[in-house]
Amino acid sequence: MPEGDTIVWTARRLDASLSGKVLTRTDFRVPSLATTDLAGRESLPVATYGKHLFHRLSGGVTIHSHLKMEGRWSTLVAPHAAPPREAKRLETQVRRAERGHTTRALLYVSDALAVASKLGLLDVIPTSEEQAIIGRLGPDIMAESWPETGLDAALDNLRGQPQRLLGEALLDQRNLAGLGTFWISEMLFVHGVLPWLTVAEVPEETLRAVLDDARRLMLASATTGVQSSTGRAGDGETKRVHARSGLPCVRCTDTVRVAMIGEAGRERTLFSCPTCQGGYAPNDDRRPQRPLVERPAGGRRRV
Repeated sequence: MPEGDTIVWTARRLDASLSGKVLTRTDFRVPSLATTDLAGRESLPVATYGKHLFHRLSGGVTIHSHLKMEGRWSTLVAPHAAPPREAKRLETQVRRAERGHTTRALLYVSDALAVASKLGLLDVIPTSEEQAIIGRLGPDIMAESWPETGLDAALDNLRGQPQRLLGEALLDQRNLAGLGTFWISEMLFVHGVLPWLTVAEVPEETLRAVLDDARRLMLASATTGVQSSTGRAGDGETKRVHARSGLPCVRCTDTVRVAMIGEAGRERTLFSCPTCQGGYAPNDDRRPQRPLVERPAGGRRRV
């Protein structure tokens, strides 16, 4: 799930390959940017806010993107800049990216290529307009300023909506930016809080602990590139409830449940254990739920 930690990890990888280098070619594959050419501009450090990426370029231009559910930015070493034994493999990867039907942008520098695929949002804006986007969002849980000002501001935002369902309020990026279904499901499970309680039903010290733990683990994930709420990176060891509906709870062996939360048309799925978290979602019919089938990249289907 591309959440705040994934965005910071992505920005760091883009910076490692592109920052300080001049774009030699750009190829945007969304209708609104079909004629946009940013070649000749220097790639500046990529900024993040919540789930938004702001790839700044010289001349006051920013490539603004949002990964949504499935988007990603990846980087490849240019074949001519790699050892001969690696060049052929890289040539194949570059051709695949250039021909891919899910590719939305290609950014070339002298020795590397950045590839955007399946993006939920891609635009090129004046750098001066970034603040208008950020201004609509709550404090960023990944920001350096979070401990001093962000946490209290986020708690104030949540307390201002006492009758709202907690899971829905945490998903609302206007309250705080960066959390998504993975971290909300995982952290509420860790603290034994049902996502379908109202904000008013959850003590402030519990809310504070949920957000503190989420930030601590997200910072670690942003460094390792492995989104893990358990501190482990092995297959099947990185989560407790997220995407584990229909499977036994790792703590009590009851069956993990999944249900929708949010306004009609903007619903999201959250996962929980009815025993460890004290109940069911109001819209959970309590019928048996089959385990989700995940398909890892390049691998077989697994349950």
